[in-house]
Amino acid sequence: MKTYPLDQIIDEQIGPIGTPKRDLFESKIQFELIGSKIKILRKQKGLTQAQLGELVGVQKAQISKIEKSTANVKIVTVFKVLNALGAKLTWEITK
Repeated sequence: MKTYPLDQIIDEQIGPIGTPKRDLFESKIQFELIGSKIKILRKQKGLTQAQLGELVGVQKAQISKIEKSTANVKIVTVFKVLNALGAKLTWEITK
């Protein structure tokens, strides 16, 4: 069985770096990573989803949704969660 590098597969299936489809794909991956990091931080703080939700003013289900994917969540809620965890999110916008 022949193996292929992941970069080659992504280039062929999604598109090369710099194309709109590839940029969208990579931004979705970054949002997924934010949710995963929030889960890690919450657990490091010894908080349940319900406890974190109470600190932020949202339901446990909302915290669960954020941890699974931040793609369909209000960014202000993500910032509130990060603030409650003592973390911050920085973005770099380049042209």
